Amino acid sequence: MNYELIKACLFDLDGVIFDTEPQYSVFWGGECRRYFPDRPGLENEIKGQTLTQIYGSVFASLPDEQPKITQRLNDFERQMSFDYVSGFQPFIEHLRAKGILTAVVTSSNQEKMKNVRRAHPEFDSYFDAVLTSEDFTQSKPHPDCYLKAAERLGVAPHECVGFEDSFNGLRSVRSAGMTVVGLSTTNPAESIAPFADIVVGDYNNQSLSTLLK
Repeated sequence: MNYELIKACLFDLDGVIFDTEPQYSVFWGGECRRYFPDRPGLENEIKGQTLTQIYGSVFASLPDEQPKITQRLNDFERQMSFDYVSGFQPFIEHLRAKGILTAVVTSSNQEKMKNVRRAHPEFDSYFDAVLTSEDFTQSKPHPDCYLKAAERLGVAPHECVGFEDSFNGLRSVRSAGMTVVGLSTTNPAESIAPFADIVVGDYNNQSLSTLLK
């Protein structure tokens, strides 16, 4: 691909900007053992799903418990650490210096973003737009969120690169008609390779030209 044709890079949040997936595995591992002690490893089956999808696929039979789980999740996220995926800051600064537009496309909500901004006051300076679950009518793997991000930035989908780590996220970028970069932070590289054009472990020593060459 000719990287000079790319005008925007769009990033999922967890597992792509921040290395938070191991912490979520701890939280959901506890919740799954609380309600489904006879299904060990259930937390691995819901990796990359939105909260709505998790409730629909795993906790649908426990509607009265869902608000309690949500409250525990909110409490957990308030004390999470938000460490950047290795090499992310130099990479995003490189994109900004090159005039590449950047956006966050996350299924997280505004409440979660308050925690992110409290931990990283510089966060918004890295992006031209931040789209959260409140901005979408359909969740990943539907392309709606990425198409809206491209529209917000005023660029065509084929001029965008989307960075994702989950299967639903990778499918969302591909369905939107964008170049797909998979981060092997949550799932093994060989598992996500069929859903991505490029697979990387982190952003160390990466530039847009080396990534897309």
